[in-house]
Amino acid sequence: MKDDSFRDHISTINEDGSRHFIFPKKPHGKFYDYRTYLSWFLLAFFFIGPFIKIKGNPLLMINVLERKFSLFGSMFYPQDFYIFVLMMITGIVFIVLFTVVFGRIFCGWLCPQTIFLEMVFRKIEFAIDGDRIRQMKLDKMPWNSEKYRKRISKWSIYFIISYLIANTFLAYVMGIEKVYEFYEVGPIANPGGFGALVIFTVAFYFVFASFREQACIIACPYGRLQGVLLDRKSIQVSYDYVRGEKETGRAKFKKSEDRSTTGKGDCIDCNQCVEVCPTGIDIRNGSQLECVNCTACMDACDSVMDSVNLPKGLIRYASEENIDNGEKPSFNARIIGYTTVLTILLIVVASLLFLRSDVDTTLLRLPGQLYQTEQNGDISNVFTYKMVNKTNFDKAVELKLISHKGEIEMVGHEAIVVKASERYEGTIFIKISKDQLNRTKNKVIIGVYEEGELIKKVKTNFIGPMKF
Repeated sequence: MKDDSFRDHISTINEDGSRHFIFPKKPHGKFYDYRTYLSWFLLAFFFIGPFIKIKGNPLLMINVLERKFSLFGSMFYPQDFYIFVLMMITGIVFIVLFTVVFGRIFCGWLCPQTIFLEMVFRKIEFAIDGDRIRQMKLDKMPWNSEKYRKRISKWSIYFIISYLIANTFLAYVMGIEKVYEFYEVGPIANPGGFGALVIFTVAFYFVFASFREQACIIACPYGRLQGVLLDRKSIQVSYDYVRGEKETGRAKFKKSEDRSTTGKGDCIDCNQCVEVCPTGIDIRNGSQLECVNCTACMDACDSVMDSVNLPKGLIRYASEENIDNGEKPSFNARIIGYTTVLTILLIVVASLLFLRSDVDTTLLRLPGQLYQTEQNGDISNVFTYKMVNKTNFDKAVELKLISHKGEIEMVGHEAIVVKASERYEGTIFIKISKDQLNRTKNKVIIGVYEEGELIKKVKTNFIGPMKF
């Protein structure tokens, strides 16, 4: 009977409830090299991103406090929140679809937690503490000069990197200019900014120095979604149990025997896939929530198979159906459904972004004010307007009545100039001839023009006298 007790607990917790620290072996192999190259690119993008400007706007900024967001140089304000929400939903659907087809490949290759932990902090740990065996010895070693030296060196570097990550993160939240300003005025003049920097530095240090893989196993809900999202057709890092176990199961390697005649599986039970796993699981037990599809076990197994002259791919990207009966991956109804929804969302988001105006305008009739009758018989309503310039350039605009013949009278000024990335408010009178009003509440359309070009239409209600 198969022992499934591993599913009753997680790999980072001992039976007595204490923390079990994972000391993975340093990975080597082509997949690890590919992940390293990709990580270099993503890390460079992360740290350089706040300095990149497109049309004067940040490449990416999520300023929750001021309710300003920038994506690839396009600024989003509260008025555009529905677009931002749709983009987030599209991203979630994409991740879900990707998981249905390719498992948790996002976690192993693209997740910031994995990239920083495996490609930055663990590499530092390998450089200072050594590989798996040396790390385990150092952990059990009493506190002496060597242990103090290595621990202080490692923790100091961890803290410096956490500090850099915190600064970069704040640059994405507040904008790089605000971070510069914080250092110019100092922590005493800006205790809030200094406090946020300290909190994020400590949080990042705790996650990468202590909490580590538990962020993926315990805190992140993505692993628990696997039970809903994955099926027998999903491609993920899998152990080929058909080939690995065969008739009599796995066994240690012996040079003198021919495994094809003994019925023994190709798995030689070397345990390298377990030792190299950053979450401490045995991939041979099947799909588990701890697995982040990092491919470390694939590299380790391929290396062992190569050394004993057995075919590679005992652990590989495969679906359960592929391992069970050799079926190739195919599109099923669920994948087609997700793809259709994703395509529709992408079209909707692209259309909204294309039709989005650089100057957002809101026009509201002044509360509590009825219409007024002018001396020439025209009916006038007073309105307030608010404009938001979503670009990094000043905008000179003009309001014109489109739907009816009439005029717009500005209150207090003649021209409207909306400063870059700022708001502008004002009051206007709209005057329309009485014979053009068909009912008490009339729909009117106001055009916003820039240099004679219509850039936005605004609809509002115009109150007129009751018709008998």
